[in-house]
Amino acid sequence: MDENSPLLGDRVIPVAAPVLGGNERAYVLDCLDTTWISSRGEYVDRFERAFADFCGAAHAVACCNGTAALHLALLGAGVDPGDEVIVPTLTFVSCANAVTYCGALPRFVDSEPMSWNLDPRLLEELVTPRTKAIMAVHLYGNPADMAGIEEVAGRHGLAVIEDAAEAHGASFGGRRVGSLGLVAAFSFFGNKIITTGEGGMVVTDDAELAAVVRRLNSHGAEGSRRYWYSTIGFNYRMTNVAAAIGLGQVESGEARCGRYREVARWYAEELSGEPGLEWQHVVPGAEHAHWMVSVVLAE
Repeated sequence: MDENSPLLGDRVIPVAAPVLGGNERAYVLDCLDTTWISSRGEYVDRFERAFADFCGAAHAVACCNGTAALHLALLGAGVDPGDEVIVPTLTFVSCANAVTYCGALPRFVDSEPMSWNLDPRLLEELVTPRTKAIMAVHLYGNPADMAGIEEVAGRHGLAVIEDAAEAHGASFGGRRVGSLGLVAAFSFFGNKIITTGEGGMVVTDDAELAAVVRRLNSHGAEGSRRYWYSTIGFNYRMTNVAAAIGLGQVESGEARCGRYREVARWYAEELSGEPGLEWQHVVPGAEHAHWMVSVVLAE
């Protein structure tokens, strides 16, 4: 349940509540019974493989939250101090925060009035010699215009980083978000379509980038030599218990995505024709995950 949920009399109306009806309990009890409760254990590996498959990507690295995933994704993409990263104006603060963690500067681009995602037509004027990447945020589960973004990024040699924190199961051009840019970051906070309570994932098809992220995720440790640290890293690892919950969640991921879309259809049917409501537009070729059903109240 979201801690910001409004109250209606004695009744709490949650923004979202986790559904834990699969193997989550059995997997967590297995962690407790075997005492594998920290950041080592089979469920971390299993969750990473399952989530990579869910996204249609080659590699996934689990971490402690979505902001950490964004930070690791930026570093994996080569964002360094003094670089610039283009970020949409309408998003959560962690996007800009993660850019500053790298010592880079967020450059804000306005969003489209219909899709509420960044406007690819405005990207060109923000590109400078210091621009390293574009962060494409799939707001409320609605995929950004990846074709337009990739066109600009390709001409300027920029990395495209997907913030897919809210968009589990969304797609663009027949491909799942998380497999569209160079690298993607997901959140598994308690109100997300797939949750671990707190947690994140970095997803990519680039094996070298995945290796860099995995090293940075665990203090900078070299995987081939125990207790040998080749770079300054972070303690961003996910626990085996959290991964056990995540594995149970992703096993029913397709059904979860279907349920969110069903609820969105109910809202659309019930509110169809109501004056003064402007719905979030979905760009051609995209499929909305409908993490949130949102409208603009027109004047």
